[in-house]
Amino acid sequence: MPHPVVAFLGIGLMGRPMAARLAGAGLYPRVWNRTLAKAQALAGSGAIPCASVEEAVSGAAIVISMLEAGPIVGATIEAALPAMTPGTLWIDMSSTRHDEALAFHARLTGQGMRFLDAPVSGGVGGAEAGTLAIMAGGSLHDFNEAAPVFAPMGNAQLVGPQGSGQVAKLCNQLIVGATINVVAEALLLAQAAGADPGAVREAIRGGFAGSRILEVHGQRMLDRNFMPGGQVKSQLKDLRNVLAAAGEAGLVLPLTSAAAQSYESIEGELPHADHAAALLALEKLNPGQRVGTQADQLP
Repeated sequence: MPHPVVAFLGIGLMGRPMAARLAGAGLYPRVWNRTLAKAQALAGSGAIPCASVEEAVSGAAIVISMLEAGPIVGATIEAALPAMTPGTLWIDMSSTRHDEALAFHARLTGQGMRFLDAPVSGGVGGAEAGTLAIMAGGSLHDFNEAAPVFAPMGNAQLVGPQGSGQVAKLCNQLIVGATINVVAEALLLAQAAGADPGAVREAIRGGFAGSRILEVHGQRMLDRNFMPGGQVKSQLKDLRNVLAAAGEAGLVLPLTSAAAQSYESIEGELPHADHAAALLALEKLNPGQRVGTQADQLP
C-alpha cells in the first residue's frame, strides 16, 4: 500500500525529531516551519521542506501540527484551510487547552475536514527514540487511519472523543510538573540534612517513590543540567491549562497551583531552561541551600 501524503507543521525541539522519525519510516513528510531553515535542515533525512503552509498541506491526506500553543495552531489552521482537500485528517500533536481542541475540531469539520487531538509525552528523548506516549481524542475510524503515522513516533492510545487527548495530556502534565517539584524538595532536603542526595536517590529508586521523574530529572538535578528538554515556559503553559480546565470543572487543585507558582518564579529569567529547573526555584526560596557543587548548565 502506498503511504499517504503527510504534511508536518512545526519543526521545533519536539517537531524536528518527530518529523525525522516519519522520514526514517519512509513517509517523507512535507515539513514547514515559520523559520524555513529549520525545515530545510531535515532535507537530508528525506523530508521535503516547504516555504509556505499552503505548499505543505496542498494535496496532503494527513496534516500534523506540532506548534507552541493554541493560538498559533488556530492561526495555522486558518492559513492552511484554503489549500486543503475536503476529507483531510488534521492531527494536532501540540499541547493546547481542551476548549481550543474542541474549537479546532468544529472549525475543521465545518469545512469538511477531520480532526484528532493527539498531544504527546516523553520529551525530546522520547521523540528521538520513537517512544512517545501519544494520547488521542477523536473517532476510532480516524484513529485507525492515523495508526501508521503514529507508529514511528511512539505508542498511541485513543482516550475518548475530540478534546480527550488534551485532557489526558493535562493529567500527564499535572503529574509531571508536581512530581518534578517534589523530587527537587526531596533532594534539597537530603542535602540540607547532611545526607548524600545522590545516594538517597539511588536508595529510593527501587521503592514506591521510584519513578521516571526521579530517574531522569532527579539525575538532571544532581548534575545541575538544565539544558532544555521540556522547557520551563512549556511546563508552565501546561500547568496554567490544567488550572483553567480545573476552574471550568469547578475543581481546586492545590498541588498544581503550587507547582505553577514554582515555575512562575523563574519564568522571567529561565524560560528556556529544562523543567528540572524547578530545583532552582526551590533554592531561591531557601537561600544558602544548594544541591551539589557543580556549576549550573543553562541555555
